[in-house]
Amino acid sequence: MASSHSLCTYQLHASFNHKSQFISFKKGGFSVPFSSNSHGSRPLQTKDRFSRAHLVKATASDSKTGKKQVEVVHDREEKFNKLADEVDKNAGLSRLTLFSPCEINVFLRITSKIADGYHDLSSLFHDIILGDEIHLSLSPSNSTDRLSTNVPGVPLDDKNLIIKALNLFRKKTGVDNYFWIHLDKKVPTGAGLGGGSSNAATALWAANQFSGCIASEKELQEWSGEIGSDIPFFFSHGAAYCTGRGEVIENIPPPTPFDVPMVLIKPPEACATAEVYKCLRLDLMSKIDPLTLLEKVLSNGISQDVCVNDLEIPAFEVLPSLKRLKQRIAAAGRGQYDAVFMSGSGSTIVGVGSPDPPHFLYDEDEYKDVFLSEASFITRSPDQWYTEPFSATASTSKMESSQSVE
Repeated sequence: MASSHSLCTYQLHASFNHKSQFISFKKGGFSVPFSSNSHGSRPLQTKDRFSRAHLVKATASDSKTGKKQVEVVHDREEKFNKLADEVDKNAGLSRLTLFSPCEINVFLRITSKIADGYHDLSSLFHDIILGDEIHLSLSPSNSTDRLSTNVPGVPLDDKNLIIKALNLFRKKTGVDNYFWIHLDKKVPTGAGLGGGSSNAATALWAANQFSGCIASEKELQEWSGEIGSDIPFFFSHGAAYCTGRGEVIENIPPPTPFDVPMVLIKPPEACATAEVYKCLRLDLMSKIDPLTLLEKVLSNGISQDVCVNDLEIPAFEVLPSLKRLKQRIAAAGRGQYDAVFMSGSGSTIVGVGSPDPPHFLYDEDEYKDVFLSEASFITRSPDQWYTEPFSATASTSKMESSQSVE
């Protein structure tokens, strides 16, 4: 369960060199604000001080018998964190920061066009470590949310999927919490990585935490399909076989080790999903059974023959330079990548098997504004939200500060 990021401060009486001092500590770490000693020497460093404090004692008296009870705590930090968690629980959640990962489509088959103009698909979705960070706090307002972000061009009203998700939660539950939200964007727009859908799912999950988890994750997943067919996936475990319009989710075991590296390569030009689907011709699509692709991935991992994306042909028609980029990456990366493919409706090209982009992307002015990022696969534990691994070194280069993001 996520917990508030507010810090709870306490004091305990401890002994150092037979002198009484007070220890001020915070959840998640220690701080010892000592002054210099009587001889004016430099105060000890925090680590040194605690290495000399072998025990912390807490005493309590029985009012009836007058007897004193002593508790000796060997693991101070664990004890203090438990106390802080209890205070946070009693005080209620007021602030929350969550990682909002994006995803790639390992394969994407379009199987039919349905009456409402949408298409049925079958796809293996998988979360990766590239993602945004969303900071939320309860607002004193009882009528509006306030959204800010670190990049220009992002809608801050109800056109943004975060605001749509919060409105949906209030509509479904009757809870009238409103929020201040800051969105720290790292996922580029028009990338085929589901960044906006992930933001919406993350906001829904957060709203439920602030409300005491009054809805189940299954309910959140079902509701989220009302504002976007890609959003329900993010309530999976992070690796899922998705069908229908993308809202029918089947969790699967991670098909490849988490340490398999990859590189994401996205040109400044975006692919508008609606335009890509307009150019889609079902007669030109792959005929391979998507379940066959799934079985191959689960048995043998990711390889070029399983990374089929039926949206590549129409995307290359919308953006011809993207086809040339993919061809050059594949040619330059022979022996380097296990597979090179487009994710979603584009325009991100994924190279699996190495975190390193081809050298021509650095050498030629044509590609000076290309977005680059290392990545790897992640999943999440049941009832826990996604956590960005500490070892994650996903780095964007060249254009992170200049390219628009959603």
